[in-house]
Amino acid sequence: MAKGILYLIPVPLSDDAAFQSFTPYLVETINALDEYIVENEKTARKFLKLAGLKIPQSELTIHDYGKHARDKGNINDFFEGLKQGKNVGLMSEAGCPGVADPGASVVARAHQLGIKVVPLVGPSSILLALMASGFSGQKFAFHGYLPIDKNERAKKIKDLELQSMREKQTQIFIETPFRNNHLLEDIVKNCKSNTQLCVACNVTSTDESIKSLTIAEWKKQKEDYHKKPTIFLLYV
Repeated sequence: MAKGILYLIPVPLSDDAAFQSFTPYLVETINALDEYIVENEKTARKFLKLAGLKIPQSELTIHDYGKHARDKGNINDFFEGLKQGKNVGLMSEAGCPGVADPGASVVARAHQLGIKVVPLVGPSSILLALMASGFSGQKFAFHGYLPIDKNERAKKIKDLELQSMREKQTQIFIETPFRNNHLLEDIVKNCKSNTQLCVACNVTSTDESIKSLTIAEWKKQKEDYHKKPTIFLLYV
C-alpha cells in the first residue's frame, strides 16, 4: 500500500493578516484533507475556518502535538493514517511548521518512515524580518532564545556581535514577548555603537513595526515591545 503525503501547512502570523497568507493551492489542499497534526487545536480550527474549509470540522481527525501532549504521547501514533495511505496536514500555532517549531520532530519521523513531505508556501516571521532588515541575506544564523540569566545573556550578545563582525553574518534571535524590552536594553548596553540592530515587531500585522538602526541610534529611541511577537537581528 502506498503511503500518504505529509503536507506542511503555514498558519498566519496574526489574525489581521490571515488573508495575505492564503494561496489557492493551500485552500485546495486543506479541502482535500480530513486529518491533521497540530500544535494548537484551537488555532488550527480557527485557521481552517478562515481559509475556507468546506469539510465539516466534526469530521476532522486532529492529533495534538502541543507541549503537554508531546510529554505524554507517542509520536508514532500520528502516523497510522499516513502509513495507510492517507494524506495528512501538519500545522504550527503560527508561521511555518518545523521552523523554530516542535513540528520538526514530526517531519523528521516522516522521513524516517519514508513518507513524502510537501511544504506549502506561507509566512515565516524569521525570513520576513531578514528580508526587511537590509542586513546580509547571504549569510545568516537563527539562534532561537538567548539565555535567561543576565550575565550569560550579555556574554551571548557579545559573542553574536563578534561572530557577525568576523563572518559578516546576520545573527537572528527571539525572546519570550514579555521579556522583549529587557532584551533590547541588554543589546543596547552590550553592543558597540556602530553595530546595527533590526527589531521586527508584529510582522504582517496592521501595526507591524520594522526598524534597522545602529546601536547609537537605538539609544535615542523609546519603543515598547512588551508582549508583542518580535524578531531581533544583529549585523556588524
